[in-house]
Amino acid sequence: MEIGGETFAQKFDLFTCMQCGKCTGGCTVSLKSPLNVRRMMREALIRESSDVVLTMKELWDCTTCGTCTSRCPRGLDPAEVIIAMRGILIEEGRGVPKTIMEALESTVKNGNPWGRSRMKRTEWLQDFDQEVKDLTDGKSAELLAFIGCTPSYDPRVQEVARAFVRVFNAAGVDYGILGTEESCCGSEMHAMGEEGLFEMLVEENLELFNEFEITKMVTISPHCYNAFSNKYSEYGDVNFEVKHYTQFLVDLIDEDRLKLTKELGKVVTYHDPCYLGKHNSIFDEPRKVLEAIPGITFVEMDRSRERSLCCEGGGGMMWNEGAEGERTAVVRVRDAAEQGAEIIAVACPFCMLTLEDAVKTAGYEGQIEVKDILELLSESL
Repeated sequence: MEIGGETFAQKFDLFTCMQCGKCTGGCTVSLKSPLNVRRMMREALIRESSDVVLTMKELWDCTTCGTCTSRCPRGLDPAEVIIAMRGILIEEGRGVPKTIMEALESTVKNGNPWGRSRMKRTEWLQDFDQEVKDLTDGKSAELLAFIGCTPSYDPRVQEVARAFVRVFNAAGVDYGILGTEESCCGSEMHAMGEEGLFEMLVEENLELFNEFEITKMVTISPHCYNAFSNKYSEYGDVNFEVKHYTQFLVDLIDEDRLKLTKELGKVVTYHDPCYLGKHNSIFDEPRKVLEAIPGITFVEMDRSRERSLCCEGGGGMMWNEGAEGERTAVVRVRDAAEQGAEIIAVACPFCMLTLEDAVKTAGYEGQIEVKDILELLSESL
């Protein structure tokens, strides 16, 4: 197998792998799937033919949570190996789930993987009583609010986008959006192995950001944050500073710019999103924001921070069924229930959707709610 003139083993330094198995041992999905990261690393090393990849249907079970990468004692990146293997399947046009292909095709056509029209990207603003600057109308702002695909289109997560506006307006932040010109960040295209599409989105987005002279940006999704802060610089010049909204809000709270007055009176726990926590080590900021909300009793789940359990929403899994068996999001809801939590606070659109489904599946509907941190802040204003 070759990528850009290098063998697969050379590109990912697979000769360094000592087959210790820590990657597979830390993989939650491997408990219910044939997915075996250690074996995949070995097969990629000893077999030069791409045919080996064509037999690995379990490649699509990976959530790219990053646990395997963080635990590798040799500093390798098994998650990127899996992503590259997916890329081979996409190039071959074989073994790719239909729903994954539909998401990729929609991104090419509509600028989002949800199969929705680009012109409906600002639909979440309809019948909304808050003012939002649209930079494409000639307005200017100090900060770009990158809303993202899921908050723009999913009915449930649109509430998070509206909460974002209420909170940032209340703090007097000078921000604007790109309206219908905003396109997918490409995070999940990369994770699904469609590197050509990801590069295209990077190029188009960087041109758009330069056109509107974007120097500061805040994102709702950790996946957007990770793409902009860690991936884009591999393909072009990044001339802007990017923060996840929890990082930005900590500064607002420290500066006493966000007045939170209403007590919520709830027991709240927090689920660390993989792309905020494991991928970027942002653990403290979301907790500091939650602790600033009056009337919250914060409880920590046993598996938290670096040990947090993936919700199975990343890596393209929002458009793929994945491995059979109980989803880890259901386990996560039980973890929260054991701590007596009434609310599971999240800071990621994918976590929001997977955990809300899990609350119903696990039988905790009416007992546990899933809310984004922005929604809790909005309720406390």
